[in-house]
Amino acid sequence: MKYIGVHPDLIVNGHQIVHSFKSRLKDREHLRAKILRKAELGREINAQNLFTKVTDLAGVRILHLFQENFAEIDAIIRRKVTEDGDWIFDERPKAYTWDPEAVTFFQRFDLDVSEKTTSYTSVHYLVRPRTDSPLCCEIQVRTLFEEIWGEVDHQINYPVPTDNVALYEQIKVLSKIVGAGSRLLDSLKRVQNG
Repeated sequence: MKYIGVHPDLIVNGHQIVHSFKSRLKDREHLRAKILRKAELGREINAQNLFTKVTDLAGVRILHLFQENFAEIDAIIRRKVTEDGDWIFDERPKAYTWDPEAVTFFQRFDLDVSEKTTSYTSVHYLVRPRTDSPLCCEIQVRTLFEEIWGEVDHQINYPVPTDNVALYEQIKVLSKIVGAGSRLLDSLKRVQNG
């Protein structure tokens, strides 16, 4: 995590591209709830398949201000896989978004892009140190605006979706504001750079 968070290639014109980063281990109650949700969908998780079926036991979140800076962060993560050989991708990296403009943006990269009706936006990389390693870490990359939406959604609407129509609609409106905010920040950066 610190490798990405303070990488010298992620300092441009004296500014850190990575605003902040954090890590977490999934706590026991969230893991229990996830296993129960999967079981309701007919997907059994047991001691033998836990590390292959639950790939977000350990997670890192990388936050940045400007969506345009995603390219530099993506390049650093891929360098750990393709050049350094320190990680392997457990699956193809994925970009989740509700926003058609963001779909177009993420299609410029080597990502599977998936439109989410839930308004969730984030890029996920699953990395392991070796193919046969049970250790897996989920790296999420998103803008600070997207992080705000995610934190609000997590408190109100996830993992159990709200049945309050007004809350549901307001969370969707917040996602539109977040999208507009991200575009405004990128516009400000382009004007600054002339």
